[in-house]
Amino acid sequence: MIDVESALKFYRVMAYIVGVMLLVLCAGMVVKYGFGSDTMVAVVGPIHGFLYMVYLVAALNLGLKVRWPMRFLLLVLLAGAIPVLSFVLERKVTDRVRGEQAVAAA
Repeated sequence: MIDVESALKFYRVMAYIVGVMLLVLCAGMVVKYGFGSDTMVAVVGPIHGFLYMVYLVAALNLGLKVRWPMRFLLLVLLAGAIPVLSFVLERKVTDRVRGEQAVAAA
């Protein structure tokens, strides 16, 4: 149980970080194509890419520990690449994992 809780915490932190970075990257894309300045994309893009890889590891670690179905795991893995979806799925994942832990504890 403790191992799942630490994996969930790491996943939640990474989901928020990747979600925020993706929104910043989207804002950078607006600046790049709307105003002609690509500095923001050049800085934020690689950072988001690296953090997305860490997010993938965190989500895969949690998904394997709680034995998610492959479809749900793939959806969670893709959530860090679709704006706002990482925030929505983070809430669903947290509720799902905590619900499964409560059932297992009972």
